Amino acid sequence: MTALPIIIKADGTRQPFDPARLTASLKRAGAGEHTAERITKVVTEAVVPGMTSKEVHTRAFTLMRRESRPVAARYALRRALLELGPTGHPFEDFVSHLYRAEGWRVETRKIIQGHCVPHEVDLYASHPGQDVRLAAELKYHNDPNYKTDLKVALYVKSRFDDIFSRARAKPEREIDRGILITNTKFTSEAVAYAECSGVDLLGWGYPAHDSLFIRMSRAKVYPVTTLTRLSRSEKRLLIDSGSIAVDELFRERRRLDVLKLPPARVGEILAEAEGLLSLNGAHASAPTLP
Repeated sequence: MTALPIIIKADGTRQPFDPARLTASLKRAGAGEHTAERITKVVTEAVVPGMTSKEVHTRAFTLMRRESRPVAARYALRRALLELGPTGHPFEDFVSHLYRAEGWRVETRKIIQGHCVPHEVDLYASHPGQDVRLAAELKYHNDPNYKTDLKVALYVKSRFDDIFSRARAKPEREIDRGILITNTKFTSEAVAYAECSGVDLLGWGYPAHDSLFIRMSRAKVYPVTTLTRLSRSEKRLLIDSGSIAVDELFRERRRLDVLKLPPARVGEILAEAEGLLSLNGAHASAPTLP
């Protein structure tokens, strides 16, 4: 049996290339089994020792884009979130939009008085159907390899504890849960501490049954940076004009006017948006780099 070539991950670590992992990732993004296996075969034949995971991902993305732009867009969703930067405000607006799509009432950058000091929370949400109120701290990273660590979890827990301390002394509670949300991953220490201390976590691939990827796919809420027919500068113009999500563009097509595009290009963008929004929701773990 031929040994699998060793590829280099973005964090510098080395691991054997796993074709089955690539196939599963493409299928989770929405590719059919035959298409996923065919693309995996072509990519596998081109993989050589020392190739980076980014190069592998780019090859797979390029091939998938020829087959289906909407599926390719969702396959590259993690990178699309990274393009929301450089500041964290667009990510905060996007997560707020996601929560609203799930039926939450949302306030952003809300001041909540703690027992000792007031705290500005990035997102405050209430769900009338579930009688739940939560406060969220969002951590946005431009580097896909950066993991939200124990230090951040400890800091967030201390803030929530101060809010909870005051809430317990009031007849009407202001918050039931605290959640730490990131567009990347958490370290194992941060996960262990959060699970032990009662802080909820939401990130790329975590929790496995209800990760950020799964929730976006289920709600059909994707950042405008997901669309492959938009240039980087066009994506930035849309974000700066307040258009943060694909479903907003599709429902309110005049949002594209800021780009001053010919009708043919507008039609292509809307066709890709419609295809992306029509993909079935995901029920498994998020696509990962092979």
